[in-house]
Amino acid sequence: MKKLLCFFSLLLILTSCKESTKKEVVFEPKVITTTAKTRIDSVLKSFVEAKNIAGVSALIFEKGEEVYYNAFGYADIAANKLMERNTIVQIYSMTKPITGTALMTLFEEGKFRLDDPISKYIPEFENMTVYTGVDQNNKVRTEPLQREISIRDITRHTAGFPNRYDIPGLSTLMQDADALNRENTLTQMAEKMGKTPLWFQPGTQWEYGPSVDVQALLVERISGIPYANYVQKLVLEPLKMNETRYYIPEKDRDRFAKLYIREAEGKLVQDSVTYSNYTEHWPLTRGGSGLTSTLDNYMRFAQMLVHEGSLDSVQILKPETVQLMATNQLADSIKERSWLPSKGQVGFGIDFAVRVAPPKTPDENNGVVGEFYWDGAASTLFWVDPVNKLTAVLFVQLFPYDQINLHKEFRDAVYGPHPF
Repeated sequence: MKKLLCFFSLLLILTSCKESTKKEVVFEPKVITTTAKTRIDSVLKSFVEAKNIAGVSALIFEKGEEVYYNAFGYADIAANKLMERNTIVQIYSMTKPITGTALMTLFEEGKFRLDDPISKYIPEFENMTVYTGVDQNNKVRTEPLQREISIRDITRHTAGFPNRYDIPGLSTLMQDADALNRENTLTQMAEKMGKTPLWFQPGTQWEYGPSVDVQALLVERISGIPYANYVQKLVLEPLKMNETRYYIPEKDRDRFAKLYIREAEGKLVQDSVTYSNYTEHWPLTRGGSGLTSTLDNYMRFAQMLVHEGSLDSVQILKPETVQLMATNQLADSIKERSWLPSKGQVGFGIDFAVRVAPPKTPDENNGVVGEFYWDGAASTLFWVDPVNKLTAVLFVQLFPYDQINLHKEFRDAVYGPHPF
C-alpha cells in the first residue's frame, strides 16, 4: 500500500511539473476576419457602382502581416485604366505626417525644443502682429503678440496663420501675399507669411493651415539641407518609399490616377487643374502637401509607426518619439477647434489626429482609443491602431473631400458595427 501511495504521489508531482512547463496560450482575436473582408469589399464596391467615386483601393496590415487588399473601379475612366495596387495618387495632407517625422529626427538630435519660438530659426517670423478686426474704412487693425509662435504650435495647428477666405480684411491680405504659390521657395513663403498678421494669438485656438509648410522650412534651416533632399535621405529612402515623390517622371505617369470632382449624386467630372503640380519641377516643396505615393509605399510609412519607429531593422524614430507624436497636445483650454470635432473624439498630437475616447454616437467615425491618423484633400486616409497593431491605407481621388461618408463606412467595415 505504501509503495502504491508513493507511486501516485510521484506521478502527481511529475504531472504538476509538466503542466507548469507548458506555455500559456493566449488567444488574440483578429480584427480582419473573413466577415470583415466581405464587409470591406461590399462597401468599397458599392461606392464605385453608385458612381460616387471612380476607383478605390485599400490595404490593411495586422500584427505585421498583410490581411486585406483589394481595388475597385478606375484610376482613369476615359482611358479605361483600372485602379491597381501600384497606382500613383495625390496624397495631399497625408504629406504632413511624413514632414513631421522628418522634423522629429532633428528633435531627437537635440537640435531644437518644442517650445522654442520659430523665429529663433526663421527670423522672417519675428515682430509679427495679430488681427483684431477692421476699422470703418475696412483697414485691418492689429495688436502685438502675447507670445511668439512656438514649434509646438506649428506641429498642432495653434500658430494662428489665417487659412480662410471669409475673414474681413485679413483674407484679402492673405490672398495678396500668395505665400503658397508654387513659384515661391520656402524662404519666400515665410517672408510673405511673416508680413501677414496672424488671425489669433498663438496657442489659443486650433485652426488648420500652412503650419506644416513652415515645418518644412524649419527642417531646411536647422539641417542646412534643402527640405526635399532631407526628407528623401532621412525618411523616404531608408523606408524604401521610392515612389513617394513631389515629381513623377514620365516613365511612371501612365500609373498616375486622375482626380475626379463629384458634382452631384453619381456625377463625376475629371479635374484638369492639379496634374501639372506633379509633372513639372516647382520651387515650392511644401511640407503640408505635394507628395504622391502608392498604396504599398504609404503602408511602409504606417508600418514604421505601428512598430514604434522602426521597420525592417531600420530605425527612423525612437519609440518614445512616436509616442510623443501620438499624444494629444491640445490643452482643454483650447476650446475653439474649427472642424476638428467633426472627426470624432479626437485631439491633436504632432501632425496626427489622436483618438482620446471611443465614439459616443453611431454617426461618429469608428476607431480605437490610442489610434492616430490623418487624411488628404482628395479623400485619401490612413490610420495606425497600436492596440490591435493594425494599419490601414485607403486611396481614392475625389473632390470635394469625402462628402459621401466613405471614411466612416470603411472604418465601420473594418471594425464592425458600432456597439450601440
